[in-house]
Amino acid sequence: QVQLVESGGGLVQAGASLRLSCAASGRTVSRYAMAWFRQAPGKEREFAAAITWRGGETSYADSVKGRFAISRDNAKNTVYLQLNSLKPEDTAVYYCAVDDSYYSDTLRTEDSVYEYWGQGTQVTVSS
Repeated sequence: QVQLVESGGGLVQAGASLRLSCAASGRTVSRYAMAWFRQAPGKEREFAAAITWRGGETSYADSVKGRFAISRDNAKNTVYLQLNSLKPEDTAVYYCAVDDSYYSDTLRTEDSVYEYWGQGTQVTVSS
């Protein structure tokens, strides 16, 4: 079993930055791709960013490309999401997740393939 705990969310103004963290415990997640998803009020959960198990490749939703950056520190069993130039439409609960395939260099955007999920951290961006 893997437990994921997200942190770093908050209330900020448009244009501000935040850094989200997702700490894993229970077992190492270094062999797995990981991703961040988000869910805005009244909307379905959507893919935001993903990173391969070695951290060499990343993938982003078009809506966040160029503004968000995903990274990981396998020694700390932690993945990060740097959010820059935030917009009100970025307001959502942000979740991290662990892919169910290990040692995979394929980055997947569908939430059904992610096995473990955190409880989420709220990001609210005011205009």
